[in-house]
Amino acid sequence: MIFSKFERMTAWRYLRAKRREGFISVITGFAFTGIALGVATLIIVMSVMNGFRSELLSRILGINGHIGIVSAVGLPFNNYQQAVEEIAAMDNVKTVMPLIEKQLLVSAGKSAEGAMIRGIRMEDILKKPILSNSFKDIEPRAFHGDTVVVGQRLADKMGLAPGSEITLISPNGKVTAFGSVPRMKTYRVLGTFEVGMYEYDANFIFMPLEAAQKYFSLGDSVTQIDVTLEDDSRLKPVRKAIEASVGAAAYVYDWKQTNAAFFNAIDVERNVMFLILTLIILVAAFNIITGLIMLVKDKSRDIAVLRTMGATKGMIMRIFFMDGAFIGLVGTGIGLALGLLFCDNIENIRQALQQIAGRDLFSAEIYFLSQLPAKVDTAEVTMVVLISLLLSFAATLYPAYRAAKYDPVEALRYE
Repeated sequence: MIFSKFERMTAWRYLRAKRREGFISVITGFAFTGIALGVATLIIVMSVMNGFRSELLSRILGINGHIGIVSAVGLPFNNYQQAVEEIAAMDNVKTVMPLIEKQLLVSAGKSAEGAMIRGIRMEDILKKPILSNSFKDIEPRAFHGDTVVVGQRLADKMGLAPGSEITLISPNGKVTAFGSVPRMKTYRVLGTFEVGMYEYDANFIFMPLEAAQKYFSLGDSVTQIDVTLEDDSRLKPVRKAIEASVGAAAYVYDWKQTNAAFFNAIDVERNVMFLILTLIILVAAFNIITGLIMLVKDKSRDIAVLRTMGATKGMIMRIFFMDGAFIGLVGTGIGLALGLLFCDNIENIRQALQQIAGRDLFSAEIYFLSQLPAKVDTAEVTMVVLISLLLSFAATLYPAYRAAKYDPVEALRYE
């Protein structure tokens, strides 16, 4: 659509309301502000939801593998070395880690907490950047013998520090003539780790694989095997190949099964939030309609004069279309800038708001993560901008059509 200089000048004059048209200007301001806030809010919320999902997924896969293998009969793997070699030789397999993972009780001084013990080799930890980078001031060569690395939040709860001693208590102990005796052993805390996800930082303890095998009396066995892939999109074919390799003696599962309910809930919430927040833009679009209808009514005499001077219906329609489109275009632009700026500084804003409010606004115990994430998706931002512009332009059509249909004779007669 091509606009003439006359149409642009007239539309611009109508946007600059005079004193007697102040009420129309206020309605236009509300429409303008509503679109800007709607676009900004939608971008911020969608980015936070994307960031939340992405960060959780990276933390989960940073500690666990894409595919897990456990014994189908509940017994440990005795020949895990052969299985590890066969799986490592498959296409798209990045790392294969034999693990021992069990729940037990941890005590230190007068405090006791439940924890998940994971026996793992140091060379496997170094293959997981998120995990290895979370180990605080720990020399990899020192990770051997009767040592453990404790999650930072668990250490804070129990008052642990590097060099402290903890006692691991397993209910599956030795059977004596007087009954089953819990298995207990003391370990030295080598250091702490913090991956930024509450579930791991508050519940996990890592120990050398050999020490775990000795503590749980497993000999040269492990309880599970974790497989990390090069490309997550090829999860299904790799899983089928692993199932064929290990046979019926083992149960194979993937991260989507383990976390299906959690991530489905996030996706549903994300879609619902998108629909709800789009209504803010829709309400602002209705404000554009209201403002333009009142502007058309107020400018009815001007429209009649323009028509008698030779202005066509198309020219009148384009003038008022430009007024509404300008509100939508500039409002969307400001909302886009505000949304991206907010997302880029969201953690700093959260910290500032926490200092003002004097309370934690993003509790890791509730939201799983220690920081508020935001990941801007270009495709989603583009969609938000297009929806805003589409609604804004659509809102101008009826008022512009009504202005073009004004009869100049009738308009001048009643003035």
